[in-house]
Amino acid sequence: MHFLSGLPRSGSTLLAALLRQNPRFHANMSGPLAGMVNAMLGEMSDRNEFSMYITNEQRRRVLSGLFENYYGAEFKAEVIFDTSRTWCSKLPMLCELFPRVKMIACVRHVSWVVDSIERLIRNNALQPSSIFNFQPGGTVYTRAEGVANGEGMVGFAYNALKEAFYGEHAQHLMLLQYETLVRDPAKAMAAVYEFIGEPLFQHDFDNVQFDAETFDQRAGTPGLHAIGKKVLARERTTVLPPDVFRRFENDAFWLNAQANVHGVRVV
Repeated sequence: MHFLSGLPRSGSTLLAALLRQNPRFHANMSGPLAGMVNAMLGEMSDRNEFSMYITNEQRRRVLSGLFENYYGAEFKAEVIFDTSRTWCSKLPMLCELFPRVKMIACVRHVSWVVDSIERLIRNNALQPSSIFNFQPGGTVYTRAEGVANGEGMVGFAYNALKEAFYGEHAQHLMLLQYETLVRDPAKAMAAVYEFIGEPLFQHDFDNVQFDAETFDQRAGTPGLHAIGKKVLARERTTVLPPDVFRRFENDAFWLNAQANVHGVRVV
């Protein structure tokens, strides 16, 4: 059992699409399991008047059973990758449940993450998005602020990533840069296989398949999980105003080797 996490719009869907080419692997876009874990943790906390009857060993069994039963007999893969931006904030818990766990966090320059979200919104100008609770108002400035705050789509994931990167379980973490994945996918995938300790598989980078159109339509954000058939880097200019783009341009903390106190592998 391994996990994909990190920043939104940073390649986790593409990585999952590549991983699932390997018949031994199961990987997908973000799913419900992280939310179910949070709900279960809350129900077993002291807000439950009967929590005095719940031991940590019982909590461990219940949570382990949640993973085991969610990925039941219908999943034939030998190796499971579950995806959620929440997982970086749950690394201590995951290490309790799966001592050999590996987490691959996808990262990207934050300015381009915000740019990618704004581009999605503009490409679907007639359809309000679930990203902003289907609210039709706002400007590029309020949208950037909304996703970047501590509870926002980008801000929460960014803070969770830093928590894992600087935390005591950082040896279970690898950061995969979006730029590496799209410019040198063979190098990126070789690093993933080495990190998780699996034999290398020959992936087809010219024929990548992934379909989440129904989910994206329901979320009011067509193209949210769309990926190109061929892995390649697409150069473009930003749609963000210069001051918004500059606000995030120095946030790639993973590029500061001196600050990488736990020696987390960054590919």
